[in-house]
Parts: sequence; structure tokens; C-alpha cells
Amino acid sequence: MVSRRGFLTGFAAASVVVTAGCASSRSAAPISGARGTRPLPIPPPAASTVGADGVRHFHLEAQAGSTEILAGKSTPTWGYNGSILGPTLRAKRGEQVACSIHNALPEPTTVHWHGMHVPAACDGGPHQTIQPDGVWQPAWTVEQPAATLWYHPHPHGSTEKHVYRGLSGFFLIDDDESGRLDLPKEYGVDDIPLVIQDRRFTADGALDESDLGDIGLLGNVIITNGIAGAHLDVRTRRVRLRILNGSSGRLYNLAFSDNREFRLIATDGGLLAAPVPLRHMQISPGERVELVVEFSGGDPVTLRSLPIEQRAGIENPADFGFDDSFDILRLQPARNLKSTAPLPASLTTSAALVPPGTRATRTFDLRWHMINNRRMDMNRIDMTIPVDTTEVWSVRNSDNWPHNFHVHDVQFQIVDIDGHAPPPELAGWKDTVYTTPGPTYTLAMRFSGHSDPTYPYMFHCHLLRHEDQGMMGQFLVLAPGQQPTPMKMEMPGMAGYAGHG
Repeated sequence: MVSRRGFLTGFAAASVVVTAGCASSRSAAPISGARGTRPLPIPPPAASTVGADGVRHFHLEAQAGSTEILAGKSTPTWGYNGSILGPTLRAKRGEQVACSIHNALPEPTTVHWHGMHVPAACDGGPHQTIQPDGVWQPAWTVEQPAATLWYHPHPHGSTEKHVYRGLSGFFLIDDDESGRLDLPKEYGVDDIPLVIQDRRFTADGALDESDLGDIGLLGNVIITNGIAGAHLDVRTRRVRLRILNGSSGRLYNLAFSDNREFRLIATDGGLLAAPVPLRHMQISPGERVELVVEFSGGDPVTLRSLPIEQRAGIENPADFGFDDSFDILRLQPARNLKSTAPLPASLTTSAALVPPGTRATRTFDLRWHMINNRRMDMNRIDMTIPVDTTEVWSVRNSDNWPHNFHVHDVQFQIVDIDGHAPPPELAGWKDTVYTTPGPTYTLAMRFSGHSDPTYPYMFHCHLLRHEDQGMMGQFLVLAPGQQPTPMKMEMPGMAGYAGHG
């Protein structure tokens, strides 16, 4: 087995761009941004049109621009339909949606619908590259419960760079069940989308993309919805915060400055069975949580990130930002707040996919930049899965680094963690889970409806540096009688890239 140092040295420069159809600095102390605060920008709802055929159409353009992330300084950034981040797409369960995406950037990119149950040819992974000045037009039917999803680039070898420069956006799904609940739901008023990210800057205000560490571009400035030092004027007694960890590699331990209790109502795949009272909540890159917070007229409170508590098995946790604390968002309640209904005691019901104690049929070992001792190869299908089947996967972080695990197309249930039932905050539908070194996470998921012998889905660590360096695999979902006919990918400079252990 090659040493870790030799492994990293041999592949430190690996980077790839593929073609298809339909680092961190620990020298500076963490800071929360410029002095004072500015109003929190709310990503605008994406414009859409509904044709005579009932299809809802969206348009996105990936483009370059400049953004005042730090007050008084202009930073070159990328965004969708603007200079940074993107508009919030929204559709209802059962709707047909179609997107026209134009790439106005100087290099290829993709748009992946993270958390969406979507045909493989429309998934937006590394096989659906959009060339400069190219257009991609995926279309599908929304077939999943209400949830907070997101979209972001997924070009193999450069995902971290594209996300770091600003390409991310929310995709919200609604359904009748959630619509009947007395939950905060006025977008931008008491239903607030928050994408939390970390950045580093050069002296002139440009994004600092140097010094890639093992975890990736770990920043010392927190930006919320694209700016540092944000505040939100609270006008209602209860506020719903839809929070996305949009960082490349940083984990957050969310809490409020006065240690107030909040209610967790949803995770990646939608509503929990019932609100879960918490005082802090850990969230790794790619994960989403929905929190409901109660306010009374009076003093402001700050949403913060505290040092990471789950650090067993992590070598040198400070190197991964585990000791850092940040202010994320200042919440300023008005003197007279609009009354809102109490939270329902019950939110949703869902049946377990498999009984407790069900043994896994597939095993995934996470170590260094590999899964099962293999690095990503765009021309290797790691497994095939029969459509309309339920699978149980066993995932273990056998490393002393932080890793998480994301699966495309599905939401999964955590059956157990080392034989124990998951805590309430992990008992709902998930598509990304943080894996503490050592324990085995047993996950159940169903691959329904979509089959394709050519276009694969991905499974990978969502710490983007790890993903870019090859901590990813791919699988096909096949209908009865289908044989794999995977597409062949051009991979300049990638000879010998895969399969190293």
C-alpha cells in the first residue's frame, strides 16, 4: 500500500475536463467579515413560464461578474443569471419542468440537481458537460416530496473551483401535504434561504484560490447568501431558516449566540416526522437543514458556528477548521412581531424502507481520496443496479480525515449507525451524510422509475477537494434485460488515473 504522502504527491496536480451531452490557509484567525453589517440578500425567485403543455420552463445562464462580497471591495465571481449564486427555482410535486442552461463562462461546466430524483441523462453530473457558449436542456417530472434542494456545477476535477467562484442556487419543491401545514412559508419574509460558505481573499479583494490543503479551499471569512457580515430584519414571531452548507470542505456546528432552543423540521429530503428540539446542529458540505426559530421583540441574536464536537478519530482537527468559531448572520427582531401559528406536533409520515437490523449488500470504504481503494475513472462503471429495487449500503470512514457520503438520484434512510438507531436529527430522508471515522453507517435507498444503460449516476464524498481528486464512483440503473452501454469519455492527461490503492 502506497503511503499517504506518496499518494497525495503523485496526484496533487490531477485535474480533468470531460466532454459529454444531455486549499486552506491557517495563518489568519477566523473573522466574520467587514465591520458592521449589511442587509441579507435574498436569492430572487427564478422566473418561469408554463406552456400550453403544462411544462414549467426555467432559464439559467452561467456567467462571470463582480460582487461586493466584502463591503467596499469588488471581487470577480461567477453566478447564474447574476454575478454570484443563482435564483431560487421552485416547482410542485407532479409538475414537469424544463431548463435551458447557457454557459457564458470561458470553460466547460455542468449543472447538477443535488437531491433531485431525475433521469440519469438529466442529472448534470460530469457526463453532461456544457461547453463555452453551449446550451443544455434537461427536462423531467418532479416526483418527490417537498424539500430544500440545490443546484451546482459538477465538472470532474474542477467542481470545487466552480462552486468556490460562486455557482450555487436553491431548488425548492412544494407539495400539497406541506402546503396544508402551519409552517412559515412566505419566501424572503419568514421563510429564508441561507447558503453558508467560507472564502479567503487577497489584499485587493479577489478570491484567494491558492494553498489547496487536504480538505480544500478552507476560508477564514464566512459569507451568507454571497456577502460577508449580513443581518436579517425579523418581522414575524417564528422564522424558518432553510440552510445549505455550500462550502467546499468546512463543517459548521450551528447554534445561536444566546444558546436558545430551535426546532429542526426538515433535512435533505424533506420534513421530519415531528419537530426536533435542539440547541446546536452540525452540517457538512452539501447537507441542508430547515430550522424554525422563535423570536420576541427585543435584542438581536446571532446565528453562529461553534467548534466541531464530533472529532473522534480526526488527526489534527484544527487543520480541518474544527476549532474555528464564526458569526454567520445577525437576526434583528422588530419591537412588534407578527404572530404566527405554533408548530404542528406532527409533520409527515413515511414507512421504513427495510426493517431494523437489515444487513447491507454493498460496502463502501472511504479512505484518503478513494472509495474501496479506487479513484474515479470516467470510463469505469463501478456497479449496476436493477431499477425499482431497494438496496442497503454499508459506508465506513476508515480514514483519519473528515468525509461525508452523497448518492445521486435517491434519498436514503439511515437504518443504523454501528447497530444503533440514528439520532432524531438523522432519522429523516437524506442524500448526504457526514461519516465520523470508525462507525459503520447502514443506508437504505430505492432506485425507482429511471433506468439508463448509458448515462451513470455518481456516489462520492461531498468535500469537493476530495471529490475532485477522485473520491467518487459511478453506477448504472438498468431495466430488466438492459445491458450496459456506457459512453466513452475523453480524459486528457488522465492515463493511469484510476484504480490506485
